[in-house]
Amino acid sequence: MKKIALILCGLLLLGGQAFGHPPTDIKIEFDNNTKILKAVIYHPVSNRMTHYINKVDIGLNGQEIKTLTFTEQFQQRTQPVEVTIPEAKAGDTISVEAYCNLSGKLEKEIQVA
Repeated sequence: MKKIALILCGLLLLGGQAFGHPPTDIKIEFDNNTKILKAVIYHPVSNRMTHYINKVDIGLNGQEIKTLTFTEQFQQRTQPVEVTIPEAKAGDTISVEAYCNLSGKLEKEIQVA
């Protein structure tokens, strides 16, 4: 009976690592004077070394212009990102697409003022 209980506990622990989830939200701001994009990707995790945002694609007017990759999440609840986009101007659309290393993605966009 103890062996079965230990096996079940082990499976539950390993199974928890297998289930990921996409980011819950992305907050984006762009400063047109400094040309700096700041994004905060909301992705709460219990272990930021095994479950994290592993890739962020930055787009400008529908074209991917930068890809950032990560091997861990910087903070337990969020992954902050900061990128300079010198070619962005008023009226342009900037997108941020964040990928969970285990499962799912989320994309948000803003229009440059």
